[in-house]
Amino acid sequence: MHIITEQDPESGAMLIRNRYNTTFTDRVTYFKAEGSGLSYTGDRSEFIGRNGNLASPQAMLRSRLSDRGGAGMDPCAAMQVKFDLLDGEEKEVIFQLGNEENLAAVQALIRQFSTKEAVLQSLAAVKEYWRDALKAVQVETPDHSLNLLANGWLMYQTIASRIFARSAFYQSGGAFGFRDQLQDVLALLHNRPGLVRDQILLSSSRQFAEGDVQHWWHPPEGRGVRTLCSDDLLWLPYVTSRYVAATGDTDILQSVTGWLESRQLQPGEDSLFDLPVSGNLSGTLYEHCVRAIRHSLRYGKHGLPLMGSGDWNDGMDKVGDKGQGESVWLAFFLYDVLKRFAKVAADHDDAPFAAICNQEAATLQANIETGAWDGDWYLRAFFDDGTPLGSKENTECRIDAIAQSWSVLSGAADKNRSIKAMASLNKYLVRRDLRLIQLLDPPFNGDGLHPGYIEGYVPGVRENGGQYSHAAIWALIAFAALGDREKVWELFSMVQPLSHAADAAAVQVYKVEPYVMAADVYANESHKGRGGWTWYTGSSGWMYQFITGSMLGMELRVDRLAFKPCFPLDWPSVTIIYRHGGSKYRITVFQVGDASASRWEMEGGSGEGAAILLTDDGSEHQAKVYAGRVGIVSSVSPAFVR
Repeated sequence: MHIITEQDPESGAMLIRNRYNTTFTDRVTYFKAEGSGLSYTGDRSEFIGRNGNLASPQAMLRSRLSDRGGAGMDPCAAMQVKFDLLDGEEKEVIFQLGNEENLAAVQALIRQFSTKEAVLQSLAAVKEYWRDALKAVQVETPDHSLNLLANGWLMYQTIASRIFARSAFYQSGGAFGFRDQLQDVLALLHNRPGLVRDQILLSSSRQFAEGDVQHWWHPPEGRGVRTLCSDDLLWLPYVTSRYVAATGDTDILQSVTGWLESRQLQPGEDSLFDLPVSGNLSGTLYEHCVRAIRHSLRYGKHGLPLMGSGDWNDGMDKVGDKGQGESVWLAFFLYDVLKRFAKVAADHDDAPFAAICNQEAATLQANIETGAWDGDWYLRAFFDDGTPLGSKENTECRIDAIAQSWSVLSGAADKNRSIKAMASLNKYLVRRDLRLIQLLDPPFNGDGLHPGYIEGYVPGVRENGGQYSHAAIWALIAFAALGDREKVWELFSMVQPLSHAADAAAVQVYKVEPYVMAADVYANESHKGRGGWTWYTGSSGWMYQFITGSMLGMELRVDRLAFKPCFPLDWPSVTIIYRHGGSKYRITVFQVGDASASRWEMEGGSGEGAAILLTDDGSEHQAKVYAGRVGIVSSVSPAFVR
């Protein structure tokens, strides 16, 4: 309501300011259209009209808008262009939306794009950027929906909404989340490794000298929130480990970024919104990662990591806010981080810290099996008072999906137990009638446990017993890791967004865009199968990772591309067009029964194993890969393991 609009007398563009925002006091946005008979309004009430709505705004019935701008109104930017159109005639109208640091810069930008040629050249450059960004990996499978998602939409959603805008219709924020954008860039390892590197270093600069990190922050000042969330800081060594393994860029470990300085949280204080000091202290990325891990080696009475004011699930902010609650999911995740970073440390000639990582991982693994198994699945957490969460003893949240999925993904769990846990996930959390996978069940309804603000969601909505798509995809990745091809394809076909728009009736149920991932899908009785917020969700990057890395089984190992696929057996093959520098590889992947039979063929050569060597020689290459998996199961159940 502090936005002020006016017209630029020279260009006719609408100028839009918000001087009440201290960070962007001088910045100006402009909205401009080319054509005769122009009129505009900065008043949304005028545009919509009294008793009107956006389906039929009054402005569409008016011959001219009022040319009214200023302050104190419900602000908008609306322009009307009038022209006659003869039968069969075409007319091109150019609209521009721009923003610059001040009025002089805006006027210079308007002059720069004063001709049609300049505008079209800029538009062509934008299109070329996206063609280049989205074409690094292209897949050809028998499933058209999968191809649509993998060959553009998921990557576009991740880069445009998550990395660049950090905003969308349902969450207009603009902040960087420490864990959020680090997870997002994992999907860019093939397409934009430079963006992965940039995000890792940016995130490391938002770490406090004590080892904890900002949960989120707003650029450019860096004002954000310091919390007791327990998982944020661990995503730094996790993503760094995966980046180094994929690219071989060990130089990044010597990159130096600053430590933040701010007062620490007081006893009983869950968060602090502040503008910390930056630049007085600094350390290498390797040191940042080590400090994050050391800060996380804090355990409760079961020998599991402390949950703090939430782990991955921010809504469970009261489970461990007194400093004693423990997270089972975090135990699995920390184990994975420790094992991955032990290799980084060893390669970095830091044998003592590699030994610490391996020893802590072994102890943690034993504590998980001793204290976190509930008989048919793994617990989710322990409250401060020791009460279990995610147990058959609970009337709410008897089972939670992410502990079961990460029992597989981390490799920490007993194999038979993790198979049994995934069978329980399949039995109790997969809702085939609604085409979704619940995060937990039963939902919290105020009758038992009080885990935090997750209770504020209606039962069956978002984290509170709906499908949280992020976690649903972790379940798909876990089933793929077990080699259960039938389950993987069934559940992917069920939760991928295009399946929710198969016909007009399905569209009316789902109600949101089917070409991008939705953060959540409702299991609530009044809104069964309805999609939640779209675009701004980390599930887009994880879905891309699932398709390329789990279903198609593609893994980059510096100069080698390895395959461990898990697509349906009745598919004859899949083809991947992979760009490596100036080279292009057309790789046809076939599934074979066992990993021991894996082999490759490329341009007259052949060899054992399901990996090909990548060479940046500017040429096109044809390859065939025959890949298998170890320990394939036909259906995930405790009774069947082969």
